[in-house]
Amino acid sequence: MWNPSPIPEVTWDTGLKEMNETWKGAIACLGVAVFFVMTIGIIYWQVVDQPNKNWILRGTFSGLIWERRTHSLVIQTLTEDKTFVEIDVGNVGNPDIEVPFVRNLCWFNKTEFCYTWDSVAEVKISLEVNEETETECYSMSWAPVHCHVELKDCFSMTNVSWYGGASVRGQTWPINDQNATMQPFTVSNLKDNPSGFGSALERYFLGSSGVAVLVSPDIPLQLGVDSREQFCLQSLPSMERLPLQYTVCVARDVKAAHQEAVQQLSQHRRELPNRKALWLPFWKLLTSVDSGPKVERELRTFSNRLRRHQLGEGVISLNEHSTTLLSDMDHDYLNSRRRGMSKRLTRDLPLVKLLNISITLSPFLAVDTTQFHTSLMDGTEAYWLSLPSAPQGQLVPVMSQWRGKFCVKLNITNPGAVSWFLDRVGSLQAHLGMEYIILEGGEGNLFEEQGLRSPQALGGDSYISLLADVATRIGDTTIVTAGTQSSHKPLFVRMTPLQSDWSLMGLRGIIPSLLHHTLLGYNFLIPDAVALCLEIWSQMRSCSSAGWRLQPFSLLSASTRHPGSSERSG
Repeated sequence: MWNPSPIPEVTWDTGLKEMNETWKGAIACLGVAVFFVMTIGIIYWQVVDQPNKNWILRGTFSGLIWERRTHSLVIQTLTEDKTFVEIDVGNVGNPDIEVPFVRNLCWFNKTEFCYTWDSVAEVKISLEVNEETETECYSMSWAPVHCHVELKDCFSMTNVSWYGGASVRGQTWPINDQNATMQPFTVSNLKDNPSGFGSALERYFLGSSGVAVLVSPDIPLQLGVDSREQFCLQSLPSMERLPLQYTVCVARDVKAAHQEAVQQLSQHRRELPNRKALWLPFWKLLTSVDSGPKVERELRTFSNRLRRHQLGEGVISLNEHSTTLLSDMDHDYLNSRRRGMSKRLTRDLPLVKLLNISITLSPFLAVDTTQFHTSLMDGTEAYWLSLPSAPQGQLVPVMSQWRGKFCVKLNITNPGAVSWFLDRVGSLQAHLGMEYIILEGGEGNLFEEQGLRSPQALGGDSYISLLADVATRIGDTTIVTAGTQSSHKPLFVRMTPLQSDWSLMGLRGIIPSLLHHTLLGYNFLIPDAVALCLEIWSQMRSCSSAGWRLQPFSLLSASTRHPGSSERSG
């Protein structure tokens, strides 16, 4: 009979299982530790050990760098011994986001950089190298991902003097000393908006380090200037999600950068105006009379005084009020005077013709005039800037104020309205015989000023550009009061009026304003008058009873004041 062993049976499988569980736990702990160390290492690399500078694009002599800590794009030479420009792009409206900005989604293309900024904005930067001119241009486009994004890029003024942009009241050269609150970058009437932008405006800025900034002309833009710190370009949130687009060109020196910018600013052939006007003083007749015959009498009186004091040939400039009074006169009476029906009139007529006459017109028409009422009766209300009263309703002209009256403004996109305006100019030329015409009133956007949506063809400063086209059709002696994207046209630009003192808003501002206009391509200028008392012409009345005017063109100009006061500009 079998006797079982006193040694108990051992289950070997249980021991192996316990051993395996121990090893598994150790391996799991080791894996967690390794993962923890890797996580700490990655965080350390991203936050502490990651280089502050990351090269995004490289050209032949320059490159674009991302400054991680300052959230800036910097263009430097490849040797990093010169900085062309520093652009603070911020956090695209979200200061809580820390963006390394190093992952190039367009890595396959060495001249492009693409990145999506935390689902807020998409940026695309492309590099174009021009070996012939030795310039390198970085085209930057920021596109908002949703309609609530506000894009803003600021250009540092540290160690860089900036020029260009827009005329301002109290022009400085460079613009580093200017201050301007963030506002639409469009031309406005500085008389109505002293803190706005006026006269000459181009979306072009030139830096002394050899950098040029050109902003896309087709998108709404706001501009702000912080004195001695930076100037900022900003887009507005919109349902259309409009991008912020600009090009930054760098060159070996500022001259080469400017020449490259000029080539990109205008592809049109430059036409010159009639330069005879540059040699003629402009005498502005400031009269408060209330009839055409009285205006004519003031012209004769002033003409006699000019001849008596041997002041030479010039142009007598009439304001819009005097122009309207003369145009409303009986033209048969004017023509009879030119034919010389009276001996006295025949004797006076050559004196008036000795000095050319310039008239002033604007695209505004008072609503209490016969011409406006006629347009409503004959169905030509589309001649004026209008909006439909309903989705399919009748057009209703948009009213505004001009020279203290309620007016409508010429619809310059309507060919019929433009033809009507040119016919009016031709009629005045036939009856008054003037050679020079001043077109004013193009500044501002009638729709945007009243919170209305502008037609696509009249957004921003489009009205000024279209008015310049009309001025070109009038002739090469036409003077406009504002210019944008029209420096190639054969026109004169009248500078912003200055005060009668020695400040930047007066005589001290003449040279900075002159330099600003010419940098933007507006080389043919008619400066407005600055009151100045001169003793050099003592043979005329004393300065206490006479108003004098000094203008840059003639360098020495004067005017006399009488019941029909006048001033001279050259």
